[in-house]
Amino acid sequence: MRGSLPEDLRDVLPRAELDVEAALEKVRPICDDVRHRGAAAVRELTARFDGVEIASARVPAEAIDRALAELDPRVRAALEESIRRTRRVHRDQRRTDVTTQVVPGGTVTERWVPVDRVGLYVPGGRAVYPSSVVMNVVPAQEAGVASLAVASPAQKEFGGLPHPTILAACALLGVDEVYSVGGAQAVAMFAYGTEECAPVTMVTGPGNIYVAAAKRLLKGLIGIDSEAGPTEIAILADETADPVHVAADLISQAEHDTIAAAVLVTTSPELADAVEKELPGQVSATRHSERITEALSGKQSGIVLVSSIDDGLAVVDAYAAEHLEIHTAGAAAVAARVRNAGAIFVGTYAPVSLGDYLAGSNHVLPTGGCACHSSGLSVQSFLRGIHVVDYSREALAAAAAHVSVLADAEDLPAHGAAIRARFDWRVPE
Repeated sequence: MRGSLPEDLRDVLPRAELDVEAALEKVRPICDDVRHRGAAAVRELTARFDGVEIASARVPAEAIDRALAELDPRVRAALEESIRRTRRVHRDQRRTDVTTQVVPGGTVTERWVPVDRVGLYVPGGRAVYPSSVVMNVVPAQEAGVASLAVASPAQKEFGGLPHPTILAACALLGVDEVYSVGGAQAVAMFAYGTEECAPVTMVTGPGNIYVAAAKRLLKGLIGIDSEAGPTEIAILADETADPVHVAADLISQAEHDTIAAAVLVTTSPELADAVEKELPGQVSATRHSERITEALSGKQSGIVLVSSIDDGLAVVDAYAAEHLEIHTAGAAAVAARVRNAGAIFVGTYAPVSLGDYLAGSNHVLPTGGCACHSSGLSVQSFLRGIHVVDYSREALAAAAAHVSVLADAEDLPAHGAAIRARFDWRVPE
């Protein structure tokens, strides 16, 4: 893209394909089944899709306690530190009620009220994600949500329970309502409720395309955070970047999935060449080299050469990456100019891997270009702003003429009449 940038920049950049619309037709009968048959449908669908027979979707309390007791002490220490840092960041996101005196005797107060009950989805496919328990639960707790439930797929090797590290993370966070359910049936269970699980008002958390499709299908009945797609990393770099670090960070996100996206945007052909030479050696040394190779060689990944940092910023803003790293001279100043990203990682010592676990930031972030209009999961995600209007008789009287005029302008005369009904006089015409 050296030279002038194309006008259709968003359309020409590499991007993973995610056909949620096609998946909708597959998840619709699943959700309808759960709606009509409840817990029995959840058990049968778990047997069909996960190959596990479960007597009950609800995880027994003793299994959660046992998972924590048997947790590797090093993993426990790391999770506790992740929780501490994440809680510290999200505690500062709490909102306070604000009262504005609009006129003497007339106030509007914005109250912040948490949703009543939340279902938190934690994936359990190719990898285990106790970090996603932390990232979902902490902001909900800090928002003051009174009722939390976690769902994660049943695992055959663990007797139909979710992975024990996920259960241990729930225990560390004080969450005792956990379900061995994955996929679209988990979202449907949360949305409609079953004999075992009370319905929720909101579902959050990442998942596969069927989870995303179920969220889309049931949005409105429930609130959702986003329709999470394949993970993605973009790196904006110049000649000062270290190709070893850049290659390692591209690989770290490609490790998630064969359709994960890894995009390097750089002003330096020399860096691009160096990264391409560095990748094979690092990939071959990783456990998931086949998965990473497929992700890096897919059409969703690539290297974009630009003429300047200004053009690079235009490209990354058009791409609106879930994760954006800045490896340039004056990285903080460049990062401050970015408008579209789920999260921005500044310089050599703030890789995405840090954000996935221990930066304190949230790793549930918008994907697929949605960062141009959406934010990552936060305390705000679980709060509703409610305006409370309190006017005295005198304050209403002072507004009455304006209200009546505007009501007539919109041909809604009853609006004005509702004001005049409170007084013994008519508003002059």
